[in-house]
This record gives sequence, structure tokens and C-alpha cells, in this order.
Amino acid sequence: MPQKDPCQKQACEIQKCLQANNYMESKCQAVMQELRKCCAQYPKGRSLICSGFEKEEEENLTLESASK
Repeated sequence: MPQKDPCQKQACEIQKCLQANNYMESKCQAVMQELRKCCAQYPKGRSLICSGFEKEEEENLTLESASK
């Protein structure tokens, strides 16, 4: 049986928040930050849910080094 994603609870909270606020991301920044905190606690690749943030970080680093 596969292990439960360690940040699944935070991802579910984001979905609930978005649904409750007509999908306005600006109203869910606090719960999105909680997911980022959770993702920061685990090694890269440990959480499938966090893979989007990991990809976003890599793209930001690439853009930063290209602008120097």
C-alpha cells in the first residue's frame, strides 16, 4: 500500500478554501502558505502534491540566474 502524501491535509484545505471563496486565490493565501511550509519540511520528491511548488522553484532559479 502506498504511503499517504504528508501534505495531503493542506492540499485538501486549499480545495475547501477555493470552493468556499469562488476560486479566488487571493482569499486562500494563508492556507497556500501552510502547504508551502509543509512542502519545505520534506525532501524533494517525497510529496507528489509538492511537486508543483518544486517545479515553480526550479523555474524561478533558472530565471534568476539568466537575468544576472
